[in-house]
Formats: sequence, structure tokens, C-alpha cells
Amino acid sequence: MGGGDLAGLLALAGLAAYMQTLTGFALGLIMMGGVGLTGLMPLPQAAILVGCMVLVNAAQVLARGWRDIAWSAFWPAIIASIAALAAGYWLLGAMVSASIDWLRLVLGVVIIVSSIQLALKPEPLRDRSSTGSFVFFGAVAGLMGGLFSTAGPPLVYHLYRQPLPAVSIRETLVAIFAVNAVIRLAMVTAAGDIPQAGFWWSLFCIPAVIAFTFIAKRWPPLSALSIRRIAFGLLLLSGLSLAIPALLNIIGDHAS
Repeated sequence: MGGGDLAGLLALAGLAAYMQTLTGFALGLIMMGGVGLTGLMPLPQAAILVGCMVLVNAAQVLARGWRDIAWSAFWPAIIASIAALAAGYWLLGAMVSASIDWLRLVLGVVIIVSSIQLALKPEPLRDRSSTGSFVFFGAVAGLMGGLFSTAGPPLVYHLYRQPLPAVSIRETLVAIFAVNAVIRLAMVTAAGDIPQAGFWWSLFCIPAVIAFTFIAKRWPPLSALSIRRIAFGLLLLSGLSLAIPALLNIIGDHAS
């Protein structure tokens, strides 16, 4: 990995960790979208890197905030999420074997839908949703987590509608994503999908994650709304830039 590639990864990691700390999500989406656009590393390896980054970010965020986790929402969501994680990981392998364009298309669509969800302001519910709803959204999150280490959007939207304090929602999301990351990394190891030697240089992203997590917690921005709008713009553009060329390539291949 050259110096320019490593610098690009560090910049992406810092931005992703900053957004994740402020909102409770977006780390995986920003990293996977950025890597997919720039080709800094293969997408399956980028998903492994995201898992490592999620754990580092979660350790900092939850060191004091774990007491705010909403356990009644955490348990049904995490159990369903873990169950679906294996299916997502299997789908990733199937798409890599079939075509990198299909992989880019699915990732692009996931990012586009996620960016639209991010732009919408969830309307708070008066009463807490049923346990079954947390199971459903947890399963969807697990499927996406197995694919791209991006377990956030559906579960994020659902949790932000609950009559819970914002800090409780954020800590619950970070905890769920951390457990998902541990399980996914264990699956990677068990499957023998150990990254190539060049991957290990990317772990220099971890100091960037630590630094920008601290900055976001110590000096948060004045406007959370502005952060959401910036994240929406970045994700929408990256999703479109991934999905449209991949779709055109797929159509061209079928036409020929």
C-alpha cells in the first residue's frame, strides 16, 4: 500500500469515526463508500477493516456510556442480528465470485437508501415498539452487517423513533454494532479469509479513529443537523457514483 493510498484511508477513517461518534452510525457507510469509489483496497478487505474500526470506536464511546444502553431494545435486536449475519457474509462471498459489478451495485444501492433514511427526520412514537419489530430490524441489520459491515440504517431509523433519550439510542446502536463486528471478524477467521499482507498497513487507521472519536466527544459541533446534512450529501454522491457505473457495466455485459 503506497503512501497516497494510506493517507486516503486515514482521511476516510477520521471522517467516518467523527460521524459515528456524533450520530451512533455512518462509520461503515462512509468507509465502504469511500473505498468503493477510490479502489484503495478490495471491498471484502475494507469490510474487515471497518469491523476493526467499529470495535475501537465502540470501546471509547462505551467506556463510560454503557450504562445508557437500552437493554430491552438491545437483546432482541442483537440476537436476530447475529442470526442473520452469517447469511450476509455468505452473500458477500457469492457476489465476489459472480461479479465485482454486482457487489458495487448492491453496495451503492444500500448507501443511497441509507442516505435517504438519514435525510428523513424520524417521527418519535408515543409508545415503545413491539419486541417483534426489534427482531425484524435487527435481522435486516445483521444481513447488511454480514455483507459490508454496514449494519446501521434500518435499525438506526427504528431506534430513533422510540421514546428514548438520544444518548440511550446512540449507546445502544454502538453496542449492537460492536457485537456484530466481533462476530463477523470471528467468521472471517473461521472461514480462513485472512487478508493479504498489504492489508495490515491499513490498521494505521486505528489511531485516526481514536483521535477523531476523542475530538467529536470533546468538541462536538454546534449543529447536529448540519452534520446529518453533510453525511447525507457524501453518502448520496458516493452511492450514485458506485451504483450507476456498475449498473451500466452489467447491462453492457448482458447486451453483448
